[in-house]
Amino acid sequence: MKTIRVCCGTGCLANGSMKVAEEFERLITGENVQVECHVKRTGCNGFCENGPLVTVLPDNISYYHVKPADVPEILEKTIGHGETVDRLLYKNDQGERVRSQQDNPFYAPQMKIALRNIGKIDPLDVDDYIATGGYEALKKALTMKPEEILDEMDISGLRGRGGAGFPTGRKWRTAAGYDVFPKYVACNGDEGDPGAFMDRSILEGDPHSVIEGMAICALAIGSEEGFLYIRDEYALAVKNVRAAIKAAEERGFIGDSIMGSGKKLHLSVVRGGGAFVCGESTALMQSIEGKVGEPRAKYIRSVQRGLWDHPTVLNNVETLANVPYIISHGAAGYASVGTEGSKGTKVFALVGKVKRTGLVEVPMGATLRHLIYDVGGGVQNDRPFKSVQTGGPSGGCIPESMLDLPVDFDTLKQYGAMMGSGGMIVMDDRSCMVEVARYYVNFLCGESCGKCTPCREGLKQMLAILEDICHGKGTMEDLDLLETLGETMKDSSLCALGQSAPNPVLTTLKYFREEYEAHILEHRCPAGVCKDLTSFAVDPDKCKGCSACVRACPTGAASGEIRKPHKIDPDKCISCGSCREACRFNAILTKGRDEK
Repeated sequence: MKTIRVCCGTGCLANGSMKVAEEFERLITGENVQVECHVKRTGCNGFCENGPLVTVLPDNISYYHVKPADVPEILEKTIGHGETVDRLLYKNDQGERVRSQQDNPFYAPQMKIALRNIGKIDPLDVDDYIATGGYEALKKALTMKPEEILDEMDISGLRGRGGAGFPTGRKWRTAAGYDVFPKYVACNGDEGDPGAFMDRSILEGDPHSVIEGMAICALAIGSEEGFLYIRDEYALAVKNVRAAIKAAEERGFIGDSIMGSGKKLHLSVVRGGGAFVCGESTALMQSIEGKVGEPRAKYIRSVQRGLWDHPTVLNNVETLANVPYIISHGAAGYASVGTEGSKGTKVFALVGKVKRTGLVEVPMGATLRHLIYDVGGGVQNDRPFKSVQTGGPSGGCIPESMLDLPVDFDTLKQYGAMMGSGGMIVMDDRSCMVEVARYYVNFLCGESCGKCTPCREGLKQMLAILEDICHGKGTMEDLDLLETLGETMKDSSLCALGQSAPNPVLTTLKYFREEYEAHILEHRCPAGVCKDLTSFAVDPDKCKGCSACVRACPTGAASGEIRKPHKIDPDKCISCGSCREACRFNAILTKGRDEK
């Protein structure tokens, strides 16, 4: 029998993969298909921009950008005769077509543990999960004493993948040590970082791995109830997790008697409150309790007094997805991957100005250069690399000189950045670092809960200063004030949101100070992004007269005859940059607003 896997993760669904799956299902029931086969709708394959993705097994042939109109040809050539549809194969860096994902330069360097099942199984079919070894770890955990489970977690070296990097074994052990009941297990699926979709993909594509991880945690600490707190916008994740909980209960993997052991675990889904701050542990628990999602001081830990003032273990989605693998394959084997202080693998959402965007899982300690150039294929259009922003809106911006830094919990912190939950946004030379800092501060200003003064007022003042600089009204004294505000917020904010919020500002000031100075002293945005400080002109020596700029210009500022140098009327130009983006010959010059 042949299997046709169709990616039905959110990205591929947006590109019409459901219609592709339905077309396969419609046609394989006809008399024209002589080979026995079935269609499997999987979770996200990670290479979202190339979707819909279709993989044919056991031929191990992967197709990209598949449309319903391509289905008959795939059925006839690949299913019927074992031939490839070459135009649907991925083209590698050498321009060669590759058959399998293993030969695809995006997938080849990856090592998948947290994402081990995604793209392979149907998330709505519990039998598919069981066929991969699912719930074997839970069966094994039932034969172990709680102390033995905790020992395995300690040996594995697993640290929280939500951003803080706290040792998972230590967290579980602390909660297990309190003889206060009930105890709770909770999953943080409130992924709010711009450009991040790691947890979303796991919840959508492999929800049983998270449920199994929570069940093992419950056995270790003595809990009988748990909650999965999922971002409200993640409708498909909520749907698939609820279906997985129901299936797990029906099979007896959770419920009143876990696998007939007499031990209980009841799980339920709580939809997020729509606030970025609810991703913070104590704010999340407030939200689960039906209260306003505000953080509390951390002198009382959640493992002691969490939900309803009872011991609570909260782990991020990716963290929990690793747990069954550790129990099944052994903690020592897991700990052999990664670095001394950061064990295992890490999932990243690699996005921005990079050729191959998507979901990436590599061993801890992989360098930024490896992620961006080996996995991601380098910067789009081969433009110069400028920076990579890691760790979400509270992360830092890393310059080209630091591309060989290993990505782990501890190294990036030394340079003012952080790994965070795994968001990674690549920027080229046309990214303005002042505007990047302003964008993230503006986002965080809107997401601050306002409970503590340093975060609430500090972000507002930072935003006002950055907006002045972007509009050409800044002063050199503003740079010192930004640094003072940033350090004050780091030292005195109540929760991690406020403490890490200055990172985009402080790192851009440290590594790209010359851009701030150009904005202030020269009234010029070197990247040509800040409209009040930018004007465009045509370089007549480079212009080929193709009129691409004319077609792209929304105001008619660009004009000229075919095959002759064009011009831009400064009185009509609104500095939107459309002409520069359209030009294939780098003939658009970027100038300061006051330059002739």
